[in-house]
Amino acid sequence: MTLLERSGTHALLADGTTVCIRPVAPGDRDRLKGLYDEMSAENLRLRFFSAGRRSGAMAADRACGPARAGHRALLAEAQGRVLGLAEYATGDEKDSAEISVAVADGLHHRGIGTLLVEHLVSAARAEGIAVFTADALSENREVLRLFADLGLRTSRRFEGPETRCTIHLDEDDTYLTAVDHRGRAADVASLRPLLCPETVAVVGAGRTPGSVGRAVLHHIHTGGYTHRLFAVNPHVSSVLGVPCHPSVSALPRTPDLVVVAIPAEKVPATAEECGKAGVRALVVLTSGLDPDQARALRTACRTYGMRLVGPNCLGISHTDPALRLDATFAATHPRPGSAGVAVQSGGIGIALLEGLSRLGIGVSSFVSLGDKYDVSGNDLLQWWEADGRTDLALLHLESFGNPRAFSRTARRVARRMPVLTVDAGRSTAGRRAAASHTAAAATPTMTRSALFTQAGITATGSVGELLEAAALLYSQTLPEGRRVAVVTNAGGAGVLAADACAEAGLDLPPFAPSTADALLALLPEGAAVGNPVDATAAVSEKQLTDCVNALMVYPGVDAILVALVPTALAVATGDHLTRALTGAPGRRPKPVLTACLEQDLPVRLLPAADEGGTIPSYADPQAAARALAHAADRAAWLARPAGTVPALADVETERAHTIADAYLVAHPDGGRLDPHTCADLLACYGVPRIPWAWAETEDEAVRAAERLGGVDGRVVMEAHGPAPVHGSEEQAVPLDLRGEPQVRAAFRELQSRFGDLLTGVVVQPLARRGTELFAGVVQDEVFGPLVLFGPGGRATDVLADHAARLAPLTDHDVHDLITSPRCAPVLLGAPGSGPVDLGAVEQLIQRLSRMATDLPQLVEAEFNPVLAAADGVSVLDARVRLVPRRPQDPYLRRLR
Repeated sequence: MTLLERSGTHALLADGTTVCIRPVAPGDRDRLKGLYDEMSAENLRLRFFSAGRRSGAMAADRACGPARAGHRALLAEAQGRVLGLAEYATGDEKDSAEISVAVADGLHHRGIGTLLVEHLVSAARAEGIAVFTADALSENREVLRLFADLGLRTSRRFEGPETRCTIHLDEDDTYLTAVDHRGRAADVASLRPLLCPETVAVVGAGRTPGSVGRAVLHHIHTGGYTHRLFAVNPHVSSVLGVPCHPSVSALPRTPDLVVVAIPAEKVPATAEECGKAGVRALVVLTSGLDPDQARALRTACRTYGMRLVGPNCLGISHTDPALRLDATFAATHPRPGSAGVAVQSGGIGIALLEGLSRLGIGVSSFVSLGDKYDVSGNDLLQWWEADGRTDLALLHLESFGNPRAFSRTARRVARRMPVLTVDAGRSTAGRRAAASHTAAAATPTMTRSALFTQAGITATGSVGELLEAAALLYSQTLPEGRRVAVVTNAGGAGVLAADACAEAGLDLPPFAPSTADALLALLPEGAAVGNPVDATAAVSEKQLTDCVNALMVYPGVDAILVALVPTALAVATGDHLTRALTGAPGRRPKPVLTACLEQDLPVRLLPAADEGGTIPSYADPQAAARALAHAADRAAWLARPAGTVPALADVETERAHTIADAYLVAHPDGGRLDPHTCADLLACYGVPRIPWAWAETEDEAVRAAERLGGVDGRVVMEAHGPAPVHGSEEQAVPLDLRGEPQVRAAFRELQSRFGDLLTGVVVQPLARRGTELFAGVVQDEVFGPLVLFGPGGRATDVLADHAARLAPLTDHDVHDLITSPRCAPVLLGAPGSGPVDLGAVEQLIQRLSRMATDLPQLVEAEFNPVLAAADGVSVLDARVRLVPRRPQDPYLRRLR
């Protein structure tokens, strides 16, 4: 049992309060008995089918009894009080268990029983239990509804006054969606005291000008906070006109939110005081907490159910006119609006707020997460999804606590609003030396890129690029494709814009002849309409506008980029263009943006003529093209239906677990699988392999070669040992061996080269011609399994051309993996060879993904090369490494 399992984990109930879920211990017997003693006779009858008190005592004894196989009991507690109990026990069938649930009187309808069952489901799956059964009185509607609403496949059988429930524990999207829904409601409820507090207190606000506490109090006060505000300072009666009190416990009203700006050594005691007083949320601005202080702060917040922002943060702001809370020490108050902003770095937060203000984009809520002990980007995405005000989400996250849960939330939220991020932490500095080609290829950049791509997040490389993209996504409709018309009043500016579009992956198609003629009729003499459209320096405001409007209805392009420079011949600047264009962005069929090379600011939002919207204007055509490419990527992601994880035939998950467990029993430190174990494991997932044989002696190698001889009787021999090396690096794979003499000579050469390190060789027939591919997976401890695909053989190292996606892979993910690398055209048929069996390639990648998802112990797998041909694929060389690792349920509801 892990430390987490012994100490428990905290999670949110439906009303946003916090409970601890942990295994029952022998010392809990009296408190569990008290749970039943306090139950009404009616609730006892519904739980035990009789109203006798003896049943409760027996249930407490059973739950606290000696540990036994197939039994698990979990309790929910808050501040020492037991709120509920759930347990299961297996019978003769080890894949089925009987479940029971009890919740304290007066605490029903808060989600205690559901949360306990969710945790039992996760534990049962890890133990190989596939089905829960439960008996309930048919009149016990509460527990029957609990089982029915879990999101799991449930059936009922009525037996007189009782109902027999059977609950299948398969984890599918229906169940995960139900868990998401419950988690989102609980999360939003828990954040309400933080982001919509009715009473706020600032601890650490003093008279010293320039102090953080005083600055925050000033911001709250001058920002027009509409509810009650207090300061805590034992040395003064008021600060900035705000009444002061000596302690949190001395306040006339318990605050929902306390902002803490005091020395680090005082933070734990203040947090404890806040918790005892009933405070629901803390924002800790203080930095420099040592490990003991940090641990005490976390403990106080979890013990008393307080949500925590920080420490080491800039604060929070919520611009709702009914609240107007600005608890930050930024230079100015944020402009009210509809952009949600969450950052880890306070400096990045200030830069984003200032940049958005310059653009005229207002903020719905701003949260500086700081060291992110509790509240995270995932929490804020769910808040913005539900707040009814936010339609643009901006994130700066340096780390992820649970990337798979974040990805699932982001996928859902990104369907409703653009989610943009600065991709911080891309450097590989400090990453340990890779043990294989797969691990070397799986860089932090690649892992984060896969997360963002699959979740539909617009990832940018800097704050400036994020603001550029935000300006377009905020102000314009999305393009339906990547085709762009460039219009300019200067040929050089048009060339720059065209080059920028091409570098951003956008297309500039030529116009249809009729459209070209129509454009020429609108523009001055000497204009060129080859895309870019060179309208010449003599173009007037009206002519330029007519040209843009004509392209607006032309079906051959999806967006219009106008590149302008000031001239002495005519006035045609971004301001003039936007004054002339009509229609609000929502009514324009295509996005319009400008690149004004004389512009002093990197990006501006210019008001449209009817004051119904704005048009983004960029100082650099490259910035404009980048932003447009981000918009096109988002449009393509939205247009594609959500993918599904295909069901795979001939998968033996239970047998695979048995093989992995047996290997780790024999090798407690883990290691690379020997050829036989590797073959057995891959067979569990139907991975197609070329025939092979194991040989430990020269004679065995000869016999294997005679039996397996491939093309013209030729074979390949691969050396194996306790410290394997890649064949192409150390010449451990003699190729094209024909006849007994060559086989014997090759075996002797390997013996001579590797000596006692050689434990045997794998003999394979020489493979036929085909396309060599690479497929691999590396298990990231934070992000989970990352599947990689690209060219194989020697090209793996030479080209370093890999695509990556996080498992489990949907059908869309697999398609993207296959089509992303530069080797993709080869798969469709290169000159001199036919196309390969793409369906077989997809199946192989899906099976690799499933294996990595099923087995958390699998830290690395590499198939290289994979030989692809028109009639299928075969793995020629497979390497798998296992280490001891317990499964972690990324979708289990729990706090950080």
